Amino acid sequence: MSGDRPLAAPDGAITVAVERLSYSYPAWSDRPPPALHEVHLALRPGLTVLEGDSGSGKSTLLRVLNGLVPHFHGGTISGRAMVCGLEVLTTPTRHLARHVGFVFQEPEMGFVRGTVAREVAFFPENLGMPRSSIRRLVADALDQAGIGDLAARRLSTLSGGERQRVALAAALAAGPPVVVMDEPLSQLDEGGAAALTATLCTLADAGATVVVAEHRLGHLPGARRVSLDDGRAREVVEHRAHGSPLAERAGTYGPPPEPAEGPTAWSLSGVTLGVGGRPVVFDVDLAGASGEVVIVTGPNGSGKTTLLRTVAGLLPPLSGVVERRPGRVAYLPQEPGLLLHRHSVRAEVEQTLRWSKVAGGPDDVLELLGLRALAERDPRDLSGGQRQRAALAVVLAGRPALALLDEPTRGMDAAARVSLANALRRLAEQGAAVVAATHDVGLARELCGRVVRIEDARLACDRGVGP
Repeated sequence: MSGDRPLAAPDGAITVAVERLSYSYPAWSDRPPPALHEVHLALRPGLTVLEGDSGSGKSTLLRVLNGLVPHFHGGTISGRAMVCGLEVLTTPTRHLARHVGFVFQEPEMGFVRGTVAREVAFFPENLGMPRSSIRRLVADALDQAGIGDLAARRLSTLSGGERQRVALAAALAAGPPVVVMDEPLSQLDEGGAAALTATLCTLADAGATVVVAEHRLGHLPGARRVSLDDGRAREVVEHRAHGSPLAERAGTYGPPPEPAEGPTAWSLSGVTLGVGGRPVVFDVDLAGASGEVVIVTGPNGSGKTTLLRTVAGLLPPLSGVVERRPGRVAYLPQEPGLLLHRHSVRAEVEQTLRWSKVAGGPDDVLELLGLRALAERDPRDLSGGQRQRAALAVVLAGRPALALLDEPTRGMDAAARVSLANALRRLAEQGAAVVAATHDVGLARELCGRVVRIEDARLACDRGVGP
């Protein structure tokens, strides 16, 4: 779709039209490369998937559609973008928001209320809709997102996958004609991914223009596909059939690996895990050794994040005893933006090294995670997958004694997953205890770690992953 004229959309009214659009984020070097280059795109109601490696321009193109690029991020832009008849470059984002429901890869970035129902009601309330209409819209949006049972829950008690669906419901509440989602499947289990895909297809069939950036392509086999590479877009006319990514990786489980020989690094004895006094997982007896990798799996909302936060000391157990060996504890939350506050990726890692009082510079961990070329970039201007790697570099620098990682492959392409697996294997070889909560069983297989599954509020298994 880069060329002299835009690719025509299939028959039907065009709701999104991008013509010769080029964009560069604010300069972080003498000649910053363009994030988008001469992009032409025309979309009508239906489902379109943007595919491509991390940093290829997917998130940037999505941000154009609701005006965050360039109105929030700044930078240099040329060309034209129209959404629902509005010129993006001259229309304030508050006006575009009435037409474009946007779901960030980090959904909590948009949350402003305390409970699910109030969050979903926030935008219709700001439009001045009648209270009776708002109640109906909220109920419908919650049902569309498959989370009607979560209406009264506090957002702080939800899993990452549950928060993603709350963000979708909030985006749908005012009935926007365009729905844009950045990596919406990245934190969902198989059932959640299938349910969200069904919702997106229903929206598209009902006349919405749905645009999704996604790596898990197996759940979206019938969608129109647009591939981005170095900021250039092209139509994908033929593509190989994709099976369900998690199903392909699930394979068979082998016998538990031999226990690690190092000393016990952390342990939970007779622990009931919970949030805000609400029990989530009961009677947990689990421990990990220095030099061992433990992978925690289970459905969305099963308690994986709660387990990690309890081991880290961020949540007290409701009962039982939690113990950790002395040493630095590194915790990667599902929201990488919580860790990224400085002007460059390099500065973020340097800060960790200063706090850890570890000699040496940041280049080693930047190289290991494929971030050397991005070292001077502002983390706010990175793609979701790149920002995830930057957050990993921050927590893994300085040789932590215990590394706790919540959905570490979120938003990552295949090459980044390999880099992560290499980094975690090396960390374990250096004596660190590693615990990763993930839906990506392929990562578990690459790490050859011990797998623990949480199901129905109990530890359901403790086993290894087959080859």
